[in-house]
Amino acid sequence: MSDTHAHSVAFVRETEIPASPPPYAATGPVKWMRENLFATPANALLTLVSIYVVYLVLAVVLPWILNGVWTTSSLSECREVLQGKTGACFSVLSERWNQLLFGFQYPSEFYWRPTLALVLFFIAAAPVLFFDLPRKLLIFTALFPFIAYWLIWGGPVMVPVVALLGFLGGFLVYQRFVQGSFAAGFFGGIFAAFVIWYLGGWLVPDAPVDSDGVVGNFLLPAVPSRQLGGFMLNMMLGVTCVSLSIPIGIALALGRQSSMPLIKIVCVVFIEFVRGVPLITLLFVASVMLSYFFPPESNVDLFLRVVIMITMFASAYIAEVIRGGLAALPKGQYEGADSLGLDYAQATRLIILPQALKISIPGIVNVAVGLFKDTTLVSVISMFDLVGMIRGPILASTEWNGVYWELLGFAALLFFVVCYGISQYSQWLERRLATDHR
Repeated sequence: MSDTHAHSVAFVRETEIPASPPPYAATGPVKWMRENLFATPANALLTLVSIYVVYLVLAVVLPWILNGVWTTSSLSECREVLQGKTGACFSVLSERWNQLLFGFQYPSEFYWRPTLALVLFFIAAAPVLFFDLPRKLLIFTALFPFIAYWLIWGGPVMVPVVALLGFLGGFLVYQRFVQGSFAAGFFGGIFAAFVIWYLGGWLVPDAPVDSDGVVGNFLLPAVPSRQLGGFMLNMMLGVTCVSLSIPIGIALALGRQSSMPLIKIVCVVFIEFVRGVPLITLLFVASVMLSYFFPPESNVDLFLRVVIMITMFASAYIAEVIRGGLAALPKGQYEGADSLGLDYAQATRLIILPQALKISIPGIVNVAVGLFKDTTLVSVISMFDLVGMIRGPILASTEWNGVYWELLGFAALLFFVVCYGISQYSQWLERRLATDHR
């Protein structure tokens, strides 16, 4: 074969050429910026304007934070240390942190009790929030409300024990009637629990204290409800009212769709009335009028009255959210439950409610976040929560009169951490339960 013919044969590679990396502009941060910040001329202009606005804000805020003073005992000393420079007076936080978190009347030697209750709360909430954990942990979850009550308020241990027996009795009533009527079993159980609860003295948390500071027959001194305050009070109201309003809201939503006219009318009137009244009005009712609905001899403290009113308020809104979830279910789900021979309680518990609650997660979280922030309204009825502490004892003192941004910023940070955590958990739960997209 000639050399000319040999050079005319095409060359065929026996190995594959390794893939070249993508261009730098088509991957990584550059790609993200091109797609999200500079996709169009208008987006690029808005991005530049936003960067400039952020720069202006940080140019003022960062020196104020970095030059902050933490060790003085009054606002005048802060100004002397700063000597005209821009800087925050964070000394109010380092000196009054205990009042911001626990109130100004809760005994300082008992700070460990609400702190321990908070730690136990995360342990008790874990098996409810993350359902991969062992179901046996739910036993501690059921016991936690009574343990937390005894830790925070103190007093004789028989008060939470009798209250626990009341709820056990209510559960037995529910088990007895659940085969016949879901609504009768639920409300019958609540009634039985309330009766034994009341007989156990739960409505009188301000128990008398003896000369040694020991109440009744136990070693944990009592702390009256009027001494609760600070962010602890906001957390207690938020957790208690959200926990109570969800099951009551479910019962109201089911009652509104009931075929029994009396139950439906009662639920509709309750929901529409409560949703038409501002929360601050209900708080004034709790402060002034609600005690008239209890026997004259009972001493119903303000905390319990506020819990009742906020729970009623949140239950009405959650009932409407869940009713929307129930209405979103196709009719075939109800017909499928009937074809399986399930009664109303079984179909509701096993088929209808799980799907409706999954649909209602964003709305329920929205109500929970709004309710937690609305707990600051209790300051208008002389309850010294976090905002009440700032507006009242702290700013009224001569040492810190004039410190606003530091205190309100600290309050905003605490509420943001809690509300952002709730929001992130709800998004995780939605992704976890999104079985219809798999």
